Amino acid sequence: MSAVIAPEDLVRRFSRTAAGRSWLDSLPDRIEQCLRRWGLRLDEDSAGPWSGFGSMVVAVARGTEPLVLKLAYPYPEASSEPVALRLWDGDGAVRLVDDDGDGALLLERLDGGRRLQDVPFPEATAVWGDVVRRLSIPEDDRPAWAALDRIDARAERWSDELPERWTRLDRPFPRWLLEAALDVCATRGVVGRRGGVDVLVHTDLHGMNVLGTFDAASDEGFRAIDPQAAVGEAEFAVAPMLWNRLPELRRGDPSEALLERCHDLASAAGIDPEGAREWAVLREVENALWYAAKPDHEGDLERSLWVASALCSRPLPGLPDVWELKRLG
Repeated sequence: MSAVIAPEDLVRRFSRTAAGRSWLDSLPDRIEQCLRRWGLRLDEDSAGPWSGFGSMVVAVARGTEPLVLKLAYPYPEASSEPVALRLWDGDGAVRLVDDDGDGALLLERLDGGRRLQDVPFPEATAVWGDVVRRLSIPEDDRPAWAALDRIDARAERWSDELPERWTRLDRPFPRWLLEAALDVCATRGVVGRRGGVDVLVHTDLHGMNVLGTFDAASDEGFRAIDPQAAVGEAEFAVAPMLWNRLPELRRGDPSEALLERCHDLASAAGIDPEGAREWAVLREVENALWYAAKPDHEGDLERSLWVASALCSRPLPGLPDVWELKRLG
């Protein structure tokens, strides 16, 4: 059996720390254990392995069934993935076949060559909206829900944390933008929230995390992968589709085009466009503070500030044009 070699980008990312190197060194044994545990073989005729930001994915098969084995670095965020995938049970998201409770997931195989990222707008808007509708299952009495983070509680935490971080980082953007984010915390957090339905939310639902099935003619031709799942308002899911693919915004008035994109995505998913805009402002202000605290993330900081301020219809001066911002993906 051929040894599986980790992708170069994954090796570069995780070779920087002792914990990362230890995880990389563990991968061959982990793969071998999973092959034995689930009666799998490596599918050497398929492409791969592939890497996510914090995981390695290997093509495997059980009998004639094509599957993938995903091995995730033990980030706290990764713990929500098997919980959410079991709750969705293959409706709108990749089907979880099994997991070992220690970061190894056995999943159905999707078509990595068909990403929503490559589907032109507005077709991508309609596909994304359909995926969100299927993923937005209401909270029920299954115990698994208790293991997931609450979005309104997250907003409540941010209402305390964001001003302190903004001050500590020497006020990296104007106060009005911070206050715009805090207004969202006040109206969408636990204390100020008025109504709303809590559903299961994929909080990182951009085009690279939506893949096609191998049955392109199916009514469910695309499914989500890599959820960082939480419980709350479905409108929280729109933001990643706004901060990706910015160079595709029309010329002339890109900030107005971004607002239109926000409205169109929310409408396609059957959710509130204003709520989607508010959550996106808050998420990008929080992202901006995260980037401001990290060296060598100036381009990411500029992108988050452009998106947040454009969604407030007050683009900040001094930022690059949208087509010159650092790209994701």
